Amino acid sequence: MAEGNGCVEPTTEAPQSSNGRFPGPPPPIYSCTLSPALEAKAREELQEKPEWRLRDVQALRDMVLKEHPHLRTRLDDAFLLRFLRARKFDYDRALQLLLNYHASRRAWPEVFHDLRPLTVRHVLERGVLTVLPQPDNHGRYILCLRPGKWRQNDYPFVDNIRAIYLTLEKLIEAEQTQVNGLVILVDYSGVGLSQASNPGPFLAKKVVGILQDGFPIRIKAVNIINEPRIFKGIFAIIKPFLKEKMAERYVLHGSDLSSLHRSIPCTVLPEQYGGEAGQLDMAAWTQTLLDAEENFVVEFCQPEPVEDGALPGSLLFDGEHGGAQGEDTFRSLRSQLYYCY
Repeated sequence: MAEGNGCVEPTTEAPQSSNGRFPGPPPPIYSCTLSPALEAKAREELQEKPEWRLRDVQALRDMVLKEHPHLRTRLDDAFLLRFLRARKFDYDRALQLLLNYHASRRAWPEVFHDLRPLTVRHVLERGVLTVLPQPDNHGRYILCLRPGKWRQNDYPFVDNIRAIYLTLEKLIEAEQTQVNGLVILVDYSGVGLSQASNPGPFLAKKVVGILQDGFPIRIKAVNIINEPRIFKGIFAIIKPFLKEKMAERYVLHGSDLSSLHRSIPCTVLPEQYGGEAGQLDMAAWTQTLLDAEENFVVEFCQPEPVEDGALPGSLLFDGEHGGAQGEDTFRSLRSQLYYCY
């Protein structure tokens, strides 16, 4: 976890999207959409060689068909490339990520059953999350989370996770996101006791497990602003589940917007965060997801396959591991929360 190091100006041209705001869906038959600059970046950072790209995809496809013939999964080039890029074209690690991706659906039916945008419209309209319209100076889109907008009596916390997962699925369709990665901005304004005590340690472990080991995305930074005093206690519960590299990507800015501006350019931030991009627009991303309803129905609303093999520890159901120690940790956190509030 780091402290914020002012305003950074974009230094590279932002990737163009099909609708002028967000990247559009990939073509039905794979055709590389990376610019020469992004191809060079993928070669340097991800060990992706354009001349070997389809050979690598075929190698991963063959591994799935040979080693996991009963796994019902997409095997098209564009889909498999997500996993290769997320694991720097290491075939074995890409295969494991693909297996974890499907295992997470079986491990958490509350999230993945009937997962489509219309079922989380209430989350989007509440303003809990959105994606800023313009990427940062590294071409990374910014997922903005505002947990203070959620109220415990309105709907289950898991609905927030469903909306986040759909957002990640939509973002990762774009090849530039697969190469550049994603930045997360979490604004803790308005977070009270009920929000701060959710999720508990078991739920946090599952969310972190999916993001680190069960989804083909590269999270490059997590910027936290307006965090309450108790956040360090919350982070202490999350941190044991984070890999060292991921933990180092958390940056706590407090209420210091100049610190935030050293991480995210003013030009892409809304006025609420001292930026120059106008008011925070929640409607554009909501509509982007709703427009993809039919695609998500095909992707997530079909019966899930049954595949042998144990689930990764981070993807197990709540309570399968952790036991009394996890309960004691959570009780300790709640006592701290009551003390602070």
